[in-house]
Amino acid sequence: MNTGHLDYLTQCFQNTVLVWAPCVYLWICAPFYFLYLYCNDRGYIQLSNLCWAKMVLGLILASFGFVEFFYVLLEKNQEIEQHLVFLLSPVVRSLTVVLVICTVHVERVRGCRSSPVLFIFWLLAVLCSLVPLRAKVRLAVDEGVRYVAFFSYFSVQLAQLLLCCFAEQPSSAAKPVSAKNPCPVQDASFLSKILFWWFSGLVVKGYRKPLQVEDLWSLREEDTSKRIISSVEEEWRAPCESLPPGSKLAEQTLLLWKLKKEQSSGVRLLRTLGRSFGPYFLLGSLCLVVHDAFMFSIPQVLSLLLGFMRDEDAPLWKGYFYASLMFLLSCLQSLFNHQYMYMCFTVGMRVKTAVMGLVYRKTLVINSAARRTCTVGEIVNLVSADTQKLMDFVVYFNAVWMAPIEIALCLFFLWQHLGPSALAGIATVILIFPLNGFIAKKRSKLQEIQMKYMDGRIKLMNEILNGIKFLKFYAWEKAFQNQVLDYREKELKALKKSQILYSISIASFSSSSFLIAFAMFGVYILMDHKNVLDAQKVFVSMALINILKTPLSQLPFAMSTTMQAAVSLKRLGKFLCQDELKASNVDKGPPSPDGDAVVVENGMFSWSKEGSPCLKRIGVRVPSGSLVAVVGHVGSGKSSLLSAMLGEMEKRSGQISVKGSVAYVPQQAWIQNASLRDNIMFGQDRKESWYKQVVEACALTPDLKILPAGDETEIGEKGLNLSGGQKQRVSLARAVYRKADVYLLDDPLSAVDTHVGQHIFDKVVGPKGVLKDKTRILVTHGLSFLPQADLILVMVDGEITEIGSYMDLLGQQGAFADLMHAYTSTQHKENIPYQGPKKSSSRLSVTDFMLVPRELSKEQLISGDTSSTSLQNMDPMSDPDDDPVEDLGRLTKADRAHTGRVKLEMYVEYFQTIGLRFILPIIFLYVFQQAASLSYNYWLSLWADDPVVNGTQIDADLKLGVFGALGVAQGVAVFGTTVAISLGGIIASRHLHLDLLNNVLHSPMSFFECTPSGNLLNRFSKEIDAIDCMIPDGLKMMLSYLFKLLEVCIIVLMATPFAMVVILPLTILYAFIQSFYVATSCQLRRLESVSRSPIYTHFNETVQGASVIRAFGEQPRFILEANSRVDHNQTSYFPRFVATRWLAVNLEFLGNILVLAASVLSVMGKDTLSPGIVGLAVSHSLQVTGILSWIVRSWTDVENNIVSVERVKEYADTPKEVSITWITSLVPFSIIPNAWTQHQNGQSKTSLCAFKRERRSVGIVGRTGAGKSSLALGIFRILEAAKGDIFIDGVNIAEIGLHDLRSRITIIPQDPVLFSGTLRMNLDPFNSYSDDDVWSALEFAHLKDFVSGLPEKLNYECSEGGENLSLGQRQLLCLARALLRKTKVLVLDEATAAVDLEMDNLIQTTIRSQFEGCTVLTIAHRLNTIMDYTRVIVMDKGHIVEIDSPSGLIAQRGQFYSMCREAGLV
Repeated sequence: MNTGHLDYLTQCFQNTVLVWAPCVYLWICAPFYFLYLYCNDRGYIQLSNLCWAKMVLGLILASFGFVEFFYVLLEKNQEIEQHLVFLLSPVVRSLTVVLVICTVHVERVRGCRSSPVLFIFWLLAVLCSLVPLRAKVRLAVDEGVRYVAFFSYFSVQLAQLLLCCFAEQPSSAAKPVSAKNPCPVQDASFLSKILFWWFSGLVVKGYRKPLQVEDLWSLREEDTSKRIISSVEEEWRAPCESLPPGSKLAEQTLLLWKLKKEQSSGVRLLRTLGRSFGPYFLLGSLCLVVHDAFMFSIPQVLSLLLGFMRDEDAPLWKGYFYASLMFLLSCLQSLFNHQYMYMCFTVGMRVKTAVMGLVYRKTLVINSAARRTCTVGEIVNLVSADTQKLMDFVVYFNAVWMAPIEIALCLFFLWQHLGPSALAGIATVILIFPLNGFIAKKRSKLQEIQMKYMDGRIKLMNEILNGIKFLKFYAWEKAFQNQVLDYREKELKALKKSQILYSISIASFSSSSFLIAFAMFGVYILMDHKNVLDAQKVFVSMALINILKTPLSQLPFAMSTTMQAAVSLKRLGKFLCQDELKASNVDKGPPSPDGDAVVVENGMFSWSKEGSPCLKRIGVRVPSGSLVAVVGHVGSGKSSLLSAMLGEMEKRSGQISVKGSVAYVPQQAWIQNASLRDNIMFGQDRKESWYKQVVEACALTPDLKILPAGDETEIGEKGLNLSGGQKQRVSLARAVYRKADVYLLDDPLSAVDTHVGQHIFDKVVGPKGVLKDKTRILVTHGLSFLPQADLILVMVDGEITEIGSYMDLLGQQGAFADLMHAYTSTQHKENIPYQGPKKSSSRLSVTDFMLVPRELSKEQLISGDTSSTSLQNMDPMSDPDDDPVEDLGRLTKADRAHTGRVKLEMYVEYFQTIGLRFILPIIFLYVFQQAASLSYNYWLSLWADDPVVNGTQIDADLKLGVFGALGVAQGVAVFGTTVAISLGGIIASRHLHLDLLNNVLHSPMSFFECTPSGNLLNRFSKEIDAIDCMIPDGLKMMLSYLFKLLEVCIIVLMATPFAMVVILPLTILYAFIQSFYVATSCQLRRLESVSRSPIYTHFNETVQGASVIRAFGEQPRFILEANSRVDHNQTSYFPRFVATRWLAVNLEFLGNILVLAASVLSVMGKDTLSPGIVGLAVSHSLQVTGILSWIVRSWTDVENNIVSVERVKEYADTPKEVSITWITSLVPFSIIPNAWTQHQNGQSKTSLCAFKRERRSVGIVGRTGAGKSSLALGIFRILEAAKGDIFIDGVNIAEIGLHDLRSRITIIPQDPVLFSGTLRMNLDPFNSYSDDDVWSALEFAHLKDFVSGLPEKLNYECSEGGENLSLGQRQLLCLARALLRKTKVLVLDEATAAVDLEMDNLIQTTIRSQFEGCTVLTIAHRLNTIMDYTRVIVMDKGHIVEIDSPSGLIAQRGQFYSMCREAGLV
């Protein structure tokens, strides 16, 4: 038995190979390592205890070698020639240790904190010393202390290895760590990095308690947006040319160049990313190559092990050596694989940061024409879905080129075992490839179709969320829900086709190992009956085929991912190459107090290069410090003129220059989701006295007094909890606070009351206002302000027809004189004494009621004139039991992460949605599939053990037939399971999306005011996408590998039942580590999802306010904010993917122990086990590491993505509107209004008497914030009545369905909202009216001529938000909607604020004539519009203070009288 021991290795081998191997390694690596250290200086590290210990132990080791050298020289001097090797080895060893000491010193000087080269050296040295150690231990037992020197040497080596497991302190040049919670990877040693031990602290913390944001590490410097985007942007901009060299190009040439630029943009983006992240990615690819080298070594060792099993005379040490070698190779394979994956995910994370940064910066510079082709929804999709595709591409791209190489190597080794029969395997692969290439191509097209419909759906959802209040007003939820569902069905139809094709692909690749084995073994035995399939041939071939299976299965996925990434790169590149605003559009210069502040000479401007000019022959000079008024009819180009001055329009000819800084107030106020103070200061430092002056001048002081937290009150998205007047005043205050040189004011006075408008003009804009020394260009419909203007521009059809002072223009008798004549005649009408009401039929009856808005947050914010709730009606007194002061004024609810593991109910919910009719067949098919797989593998082992009779095996054809039948059965089952899971997933996804859509559309307005649209868009895009694809794919993978693992365990136990002793504790340990990790992983997924929503919200906000941001020059601040939000998201994404690597390394180590156990137990049972069963057990145990890795990945994916179900379902429990069913007739419907009255601080009380026989025109007036709109919202039941009732035609509106109520009354809102789609769809989304009816409504709305002039007429496509129409035209379209519906109750909410006076008169005339028999409620700022109404309600602080006819109220000399006096009407 002595031959079975390692003593078999000669003394010469032990003193040469085992000593020299680590030394040779170090001497080869040293020059390259020193060069690397020379090129990468990280600063000087102070001499630490760790460094001292390494150097002292090194000197001890070197001295050991020299002592041994002199000992051998003295003891063996007579026989020196025979013992030359014993003399040389200690010298080599000592010189190498001296090199180690030098390396430690150089590392310290160059700032290297942990040495991979020295760690590997000491590891090799210790491993090589283990062989002589065993021999010397046995000898030491016999001969006493003679070998103490060797044991001491070994101990010091071991100590050096342990010291290399720790990292040095940071270098003196290293930046001081400013991060609150720095990432520990920077302080980790080489060993800790490769085993991911540095991550263990976070896993332990996550196991003890749910992780919070504060527990996460700060991003490493190299992963921050600032560092990444600066380098990528530089690379992207470098080759970018706005035009090819040369001057002007022909239009056709320009178009071809633009097309070529768009087509090459994807390649250019890939090249840019490659230059920035390529080197680190290539390092990862090197790890993959080394991993493959170890992977292909394992079957060769298996062949040696099976050869050992067959050789009865082989010494046992060989068996144990092969078993140990297989274990070592498996471990190294795992380590390199996970380093590769870690590097790929790191690159993917950086690519995501880079792409998001580029897209965000592009949104700030994109021109108007390009902006109209890229909606908010599409941009959100670019930074969500498309960046994810690029991240997947980074991970799987290497498989595109590595997989063919791996396949070729597998087939080469198979040729060695089976000869020409391996060609049959090649033929099978060649047949599989075209099929899957065709499938990948088809799926790529289907994915493009799916993405197109997904884009459309997200775009539509974005518009729905932006205009949700108006959908509720018009009861259009059902129509838009159907549009969304139509997109969804088309999207799912494409997904279904894609998934069926994918199932064919998966089935072919899952069966590929069987098909290749069947073809090769079949050809092998049929070629020659003397060809025998023994265990070595069968199981080494099967091990190679199992290796072959990985590239074959990855290749279609990699190809598919590459195709998808190519589509995404093309989409991203196309967006990033869109035309930008030219800096040359406007010449900027320093302020000139004595010269002209704005000069336009012969300017021609359009919104796009190709479009017709909107402004023609523009010539104007605006002196510094002057007030210029711009007047004209709706659509005459007033707002376009300001846009041209801002550089927002395409300059076709002429010159435009602006001297000094600019502040801009848009016609539709853009308000950020921030505090009121932040909205006003807009990034400027707070100057208290100036701030107060601005707030007072802009008439915001009364508003601040009634806000719950004053100017710290949070304003909702798009200013949802502010009235239209308040939004406009905040927008104006922002501009005034800026102290700019030039002010461009786009009709800021239209949304406010007359007296407030006068106050603002006097205090801000006018000759005595705070801006009196500034240049002011004011677009206005308020002609009463014109006498105080220094210069007046009159615009007609995009041209300035008249220019001059007020008196000059009156004398010219032109368009301006006509406007003023219309104005003065209207003024004359207003001053005619009130004659009393006209008689007509009755409609509306309202008894005493009190409005109590629904809960917005802990404290109620009730909005004023236009939003669904009113800030101004807030009772300033707070309850002592309310929330702490720091929460006061908080409106929006941040997207919160759930804690702990995903509840079992979420899985139950998901599987219940799929239904038992799918689940039972899926389980049956999986069991059948694995049973077939186990059967054909066991059949192979029996075949391999079949005795050879006369040089052949009997019944080989029958054995081949059974093998084939079992394999085909398995393939069919695989296809069945994948199709069933895919279809089940689509069913679940359809139901979950429908539930989410229903829940969101039936939520009250308060829900939308406190839920950022980014959160909701995130649910409809990223979360639904995860439910569509990620969960079904994860389930397919997880179930198939779980059953495969079960099969492997059964096979190993069949071969060596004693393996249960190993398998049982490994299973317990596996479950423990898995559960230890999952809580951390799930919580990281939740935190990552939660931190993703603010990115989309910020993108959305930025896109909508881009012109304001540009005008104020605030792009750098917004870019920093975007960087901050992306970095915050990445702080949870980074530990998320590291957690998977940490788990996989640990679990694959357990899998490798199973390989070791199977091999060692097989060697131990050599005398009783057949080679066939050993080959079956060991070859299958080799698959365990891969299986465990995929189980980890798929299990984690399912657990992480099931969070999407949780996040989609969380809106099921939010409050809903009282009636959520669509009712087709007036059916009494019981509700409990008081259910909505909890936690309310304010209320709006209204008393209206019943109107019996008269048609009533009721005007509702009051100061801004008096609660006028809240009254109207009560009629629509946007706000529910807490007390009293509202009756319409004797029907209590609380007792009928909301859809019935809202479809039978109409509102013309202050903020006109249009949706992308045709004009006809915007007027009649249900297609309830004929074209004649629509044209008639347009004619009465004074839009017939405009629409008739459009090329597509009623089918004219409105852009998102109706941006390709003027504000006045949009308002007229809202009037056309009302005319079309012709309901008996009409509510006008400042409906004519955005139109000029002449158009206002036309609209009023239309309303009086077309709504003759209707009850009209008008919320008015212009008192002249309601002076002939039958009744006027005067409101103040949510209460009715006066109610009577206009003449009666004037006679009372109360609040209405004072308002009329301020307006100059009495």
